Amino acid sequence: MKMCYQNGEVLRMKTKRSMSAKSVVIVLLITMLLAACGENKPKENTKGGSTTTKGTITIGMSQGNLGEPWLVQMNADVKMEAEKHANVKVLYKDAQNDVLRQRSQLEEFISAGVDAIIVNPIEGTPLTEPIAKAVAANIPIFVMDRRVDGDKYTQFIGTDNVTLGYAVGKWMVEQYNGKKAKVVELEGLMTSTPGAERHEGFKKAIQGSDLEVIFAADVKWLEANARAEMESVLGRFNKVDIVFGGNDASTHGAYLAAKASGREKEMAFIGIDGLAQEGRSYVKDGILNATIYAPTGGDIAVQNALKLINGEKIEKDVLIDCVMYDKSNLDTGGKLLNFPELKKK
Repeated sequence: MKMCYQNGEVLRMKTKRSMSAKSVVIVLLITMLLAACGENKPKENTKGGSTTTKGTITIGMSQGNLGEPWLVQMNADVKMEAEKHANVKVLYKDAQNDVLRQRSQLEEFISAGVDAIIVNPIEGTPLTEPIAKAVAANIPIFVMDRRVDGDKYTQFIGTDNVTLGYAVGKWMVEQYNGKKAKVVELEGLMTSTPGAERHEGFKKAIQGSDLEVIFAADVKWLEANARAEMESVLGRFNKVDIVFGGNDASTHGAYLAAKASGREKEMAFIGIDGLAQEGRSYVKDGILNATIYAPTGGDIAVQNALKLINGEKIEKDVLIDCVMYDKSNLDTGGKLLNFPELKKK
């Protein structure tokens, strides 16, 4: 009996050990399954932005020229939006106003197989082909501010530049109210759509008025170029009433030239860009009489790239509203541009 009892104890102990081993195996399997499920879940975004279902998302950005404050702001807007998303990485490149360099940058992004491209083309026509290549490679490409030929792009984001130029001209006509005035126009890059379209809108607005453009030059958006041209103007003309720069940097360059010659009080200065630290600050300080705030759309490009990557539909073209600021409305949010007469019938 004792042996049977002892054998029974032995048998029971073996059974308990066997069951215990099975339990451990089951627990381990469950733990591994849960861990695997956890790896497939989207990572929590600790930076406050929306979470995407993809892993790391790489966006290539080719900027036309970081010598322009507005384009520096565009990069800053892209960076600020991208940093809201823990899985978004942006590769920044500066084309330094070199079309061939920018073409090479786009081709490099395509070869690398980035998830999306943001580009501010220096000029539209020379960049049309590499932008179309990105589309053919199924890489979403977002064209910023300056249009390319045709429609081989994913989305255009920018302002209505004809409206911007028109707004400047209308402001001048209203300020001078039938009086004669001599105008200097320091144009943006005229081979780019913003430069050409701002000029087009401006000419349309002053047509039939007593405003006379006595001098015009393409300063390629650069303050130093504008200052040099304005120095020449001041040497040639005894009277200048208004200076219009295609962007605030150009207008500021003209102001510095006028100030150096002691003539800045003789004329009004108006520009476009309206950045808080540039144009609007110049208006506040009495350097510019007016500026138009044109948002860069850099944040929108990142938002829409992520939407598209996550399977959402986006529009082909996004036009951003703009606001005019002068001393009368600087503290009240400016005046939204709205010209029904420009809208196509």
